[in-house]
Amino acid sequence: MMATEPAQLATLIVTGGAVGFAVATALWAWRLTEGVRTARSHWQKRIAWLEDRLARADSVFGAHPGLVLVWETPPDPDAAGWSSPRVYGSPTALASLVQFADLGSGVMNEPDPATALLDGIADYEARSAGGMETTLRQRMGELMREGKPFSLTVSGPSGRFIEADGRPAGSQLVLWIADATIRGLEESGARGRLEEARSVVADDPLAFLDMLGKAPFPSWRISASGRLHWVNPAYVEAVEGRSVADVIDRQLLLEPGLPAQAGEALKASAPVAHVRGAVIKGERRALDVVVFPISGGVAGAAFDITRGEEARAALKRFREAHDETLNHMAEAVAIFDRTKQLIFYNRAFARLFALEEAVLNDRPSHGALLDRLREDQLLPNSANADYKNWKAGELAYYERPPGTETPDELWPLGDGRTLRVARQRHPLGGVLLIFEDMTDQLALQARYNTLIKVQRATLDRLHEAVAVFGPEGELQLHNLAFETLWKLAPETLEKADFTAIADACHALHPDKESWAAIKARITDTSPESRTAKTGEVRRADGSVLTWLSRPLPDGATLIAWDDITDTRRVEEALRDRAEALEASEKIKTGFVGHVSYQLRTPLTTIGGYADLLAGGFAGPLSDRQKDPIAAIQTASAQLAKLIDDILDIAAIDAGQLELDLGDTRLDALAAEAAELVMPRAEHAGIKLNVNAGKGEGPVRADGARLKQVLYNLLTNALDHVDQGGRIEVGAEVKGGEARLWVADNGEGIDKDRQASVFERFERGQSNRAGAGLGLALVKEIVRLHGGWVELDSTPGRGTKVTCHLPVNAPLDHAAPELDLASARKERGKA
Repeated sequence: MMATEPAQLATLIVTGGAVGFAVATALWAWRLTEGVRTARSHWQKRIAWLEDRLARADSVFGAHPGLVLVWETPPDPDAAGWSSPRVYGSPTALASLVQFADLGSGVMNEPDPATALLDGIADYEARSAGGMETTLRQRMGELMREGKPFSLTVSGPSGRFIEADGRPAGSQLVLWIADATIRGLEESGARGRLEEARSVVADDPLAFLDMLGKAPFPSWRISASGRLHWVNPAYVEAVEGRSVADVIDRQLLLEPGLPAQAGEALKASAPVAHVRGAVIKGERRALDVVVFPISGGVAGAAFDITRGEEARAALKRFREAHDETLNHMAEAVAIFDRTKQLIFYNRAFARLFALEEAVLNDRPSHGALLDRLREDQLLPNSANADYKNWKAGELAYYERPPGTETPDELWPLGDGRTLRVARQRHPLGGVLLIFEDMTDQLALQARYNTLIKVQRATLDRLHEAVAVFGPEGELQLHNLAFETLWKLAPETLEKADFTAIADACHALHPDKESWAAIKARITDTSPESRTAKTGEVRRADGSVLTWLSRPLPDGATLIAWDDITDTRRVEEALRDRAEALEASEKIKTGFVGHVSYQLRTPLTTIGGYADLLAGGFAGPLSDRQKDPIAAIQTASAQLAKLIDDILDIAAIDAGQLELDLGDTRLDALAAEAAELVMPRAEHAGIKLNVNAGKGEGPVRADGARLKQVLYNLLTNALDHVDQGGRIEVGAEVKGGEARLWVADNGEGIDKDRQASVFERFERGQSNRAGAGLGLALVKEIVRLHGGWVELDSTPGRGTKVTCHLPVNAPLDHAAPELDLASARKERGKA
């Protein structure tokens, strides 16, 4: 029993503590929530009070005979709409105002009837409290932009009026609208104004209707909502309607942009004009459409400006073409208007003065441009002395009357250029300036003048007489030799023509036909006469003149005379001398032929008997006799060759030596010629070598004469080569050319004698040299074959003579029957 009491006591203590803790916690929670309960009770009472106030305000707005439009934030005055304000007021007032604006009952069902209502009444005639005429749209714009309050009375159709009051309310805007007709406020004043306007129309109402009805241009009236309310017959015809009622019922717009343009006019409260395109009677026309605000909307008219627009477009194209033409000009052009501002410049102007286009596009004034050119040192030197007065003189051209002659000026610039400046008053006012760079032209002109002076000086120093006549025969130019040759006084030649000059020269040359022939070369324009012609005249004093006519490009004709009297005398003397020489040559040729023939007969006898004696005809010869006989044979052979050479030379001079052409192999020819002189070469201890390949084939030549050429060259080489020397004879045909040559390593030929070794009777330096006809004959035979001879010699080292021959020798010096090629051609033609 004693043990359970402490346990129960502990339980009671714990329970009591828990109950106490709970009570304390509850008291603490009650204390914390007391403020919340109080605040809740306060706000509940506040809400009830506000709801009561709102209900009372709605009752007040519902009892108000108008509407209250509230914008929470100021709308954008430049926006297209009215930014959907909140609407307060009774439905009755809204219906009344809708009826006032003539919007129809359907507006009541739209989600935003306030915007339609404002558009409907914003442009009716209104009057402020100060009596100023205005519109609701204008004053609402001032309220939105500047917060400026207003009070207006708006006159509507059928004599109804409304009052509108706009005020800022903190950050909000409020518009009060009430039907003043119901309340009878300001009705008398507004109605008085309406009656006044009606009285004006009543004086002559048909005049207004007749005037608008018969107007040749379309006219119309559009409400603020964009609907057509009235059109005239011209409008009906333009839109191809059946009647005025039909056009209004179908809302046929002259141009789709008319409602937008009407909105611009209403917003600006001022007339708005646009050029619009429209199709009228099947044609595209340009219309100048003008709309202007009136009470209840806008009125408009359209004027056909198609011709004006076409003229404007044509003028624009013409100006563009004109400007483009000026841009292609080499001359610099600048145009200033009547205010002295630059309105046009071409590309040449910018290049001439090195001006940036950005500077010129800013349209600088004439004076500013002159200042800029002065800074760049691009003004004439005369402007630097007194620039102020010079500039004033330049700008004074604007004051001169149109048509005033202004002489051109030359501007020598500091950079060495010279400009020609032309000034002209522009037809549209202002001044046109043209700058031309004359630097090259002046330089060419100076050079031309110098050239003319040099030409005149040159002509005066000619010994030939020169005169230039124009197409009509007038004397344009002459030199001193012309005056001297024809013994003419200078005053006679002043402004003289060909006929007068011919008459003055009649004493020296009285042949009229000769003068007429020369005159025909001057004045006759036919192609036959406008050609160069020469002639010769013999004057009365015995002198002989030649004349030359030469047509010049400018139509003038140059006549030149030359005194050839001395020349003719010399020619006659030379002719006599040539005839004497020809006769002498004939005598010489005949003599040589005769003497050679007379020498050949005894020489043949001497040689023949010497050969007989050497052959033992008179018995055996002793050793002492053999040497004289051999000397006789050698001398007779040399003399025979000399006679043959002389005869050949004579035949060549007489043109009687003909070539016997045939197919000739030069390698065989070289070998045969070497065999002829081989015994002599061996006897003299000289080595003879033949260098001739078969080559390309035979050539067309006289083989005997070419063998004579090689023989003469070999014998000449033997005469100038010492014992132990070498001689080479060669031949080749290569590349369409044939060559024969003889080379030795003998004594050579001095440089000063090489040019004459092929002349006749030119002997070498050796004692063994012949008569000097061998090399001359070589040259002539090669020439007859159409070739030429080349000499290459060095003193002490030898000589090489090369004969260059064509593969086919010409037939100029061959017998006619050997022209086989021509014969074949003739047979082919037949």
